[in-house]
Amino acid sequence: MEQKALFIIFGGTGDLAYRKLYPALFNLYEKGYLKENFAVIGTARRPWSNDHYHEVVMSAIEDSGRDAGRTNSELPRKFASHFYYQSHNVDDAEHYVALRNLADQLDEKYQLNGNRIFYLAMAPRFFGTIAGHLKDQKLLTEGSGFNRLIIEKPFGRDYQSAKELNDSISGSFDEEQIFRIDHYLGKEPIQSIAGLRFGNALFNSLWNKEHIDNIQITLAESLGVEERAGYYETAGAMRDMLQNHIMQIVSLLTMERPEVFDSKHLQDKKIEALENIQTYSKEEAAQNFVRGQYGEDAAHTQLAYREEEGTADDSSIETFVAGKLITHNPSLDGVPIYVRTGKRLAKKSTQINVVFKNDDQNIFNSDPNQKLETNVLTLHIEPDQGFTLQFNTKKGNQGYQLSPVHLRYRKSASEKAKTPDAYESLIRDALMGNKTNFAHWHEVRKAWQIVDVIRQVWDAETPDFPNYASGSMGPQAADDLLARDGRQWIFNPQK
Repeated sequence: MEQKALFIIFGGTGDLAYRKLYPALFNLYEKGYLKENFAVIGTARRPWSNDHYHEVVMSAIEDSGRDAGRTNSELPRKFASHFYYQSHNVDDAEHYVALRNLADQLDEKYQLNGNRIFYLAMAPRFFGTIAGHLKDQKLLTEGSGFNRLIIEKPFGRDYQSAKELNDSISGSFDEEQIFRIDHYLGKEPIQSIAGLRFGNALFNSLWNKEHIDNIQITLAESLGVEERAGYYETAGAMRDMLQNHIMQIVSLLTMERPEVFDSKHLQDKKIEALENIQTYSKEEAAQNFVRGQYGEDAAHTQLAYREEEGTADDSSIETFVAGKLITHNPSLDGVPIYVRTGKRLAKKSTQINVVFKNDDQNIFNSDPNQKLETNVLTLHIEPDQGFTLQFNTKKGNQGYQLSPVHLRYRKSASEKAKTPDAYESLIRDALMGNKTNFAHWHEVRKAWQIVDVIRQVWDAETPDFPNYASGSMGPQAADDLLARDGRQWIFNPQK
């Protein structure tokens, strides 16, 4: 279904626009969601011409590999002809007047009905300035057309800065007009969590505190900080991964069943789920969260974090976080959610392990201390996509002994190739006005309030870094965190 809209991309010459936005828009064009009635204005400080901008857009498509093997080689050029460039200073009101004039011309030329999407692919410190000028210089259309604002993370550094940022844009845009991108919510395996939980009687009936012992979320990366060292020195793993991606996954795993599956009901349940995550005292935060920073590997072939270019020699920023969250949502009240994320770990994998309670009485073994193997549902997010269900069955020998087997499903390479990437999926949702896969302010607010307590504890101490070797699964304290509860991490590629 074709959607009519004018996209105005602030930061149109940047890396995000080149690597993600232009290829995603092209895929929507190729699939017919965008046809002839759309236009894009790219803005930034560089003095580009329209012709040069067209070449950049076509180069972005080629570099993404999305035009490989196409029968219509003119399609990228035809697509790029809808792009217009304007050199722009975000602080200069006169530049917004020129931008409004160009936007009005394109609205008429392409018959866009006043539909506008403003994409802020820039540092958050510019959000309030841009939003204010968009309103003051009348770039927001009135009447039947829509005005939607897409913003990228990081959304603040703590609750207070996030609130100030939100206040700066909410003076120009209502909450229903603001689309906060978290690219993890654009990944199909993450979007499938609700379908797995509420679309299958088997899991829906078991997804409660009577049957689930604990939930584990792992976002493991095998690479170091690489060229992101400068950013990481100001962010760290807590702000980069836990406050946004992991907390969004937690909300999907712990929310109550919505009455209707639409954006309003889903967001209400996600907000409720995060509100019901226990906010720790400083003492509880110190007990339930650990951090780490990678050192060299055993063979001395990989640099320690402090040796990476762009990092401080005595940096205390964390490259690893593990912790225990407690949900008080009614159906899962008291169930612990163990989370971890880190750089330079043993294997790249994003996965969720739902660990079910074990039967205390093993009728198949005369030894009362011989426990049955635990049933585990694993959701594979990346690089694999699919699931594994571990359950017990009789061994093929004399007697009656049970051993675990695994029911596996993985998406094939061809299936994954057909799956829209995160940005394509999210931009299409924004075009449709569907906020299901975007973060509401109250989700962001609660996540920061949870994280701020942990951050305050850590900032008051000097950590003993580095405390884990590259190629391991993090510091020993992360294993101890579960061991004290009589549990262990399900995902352990070093075993």
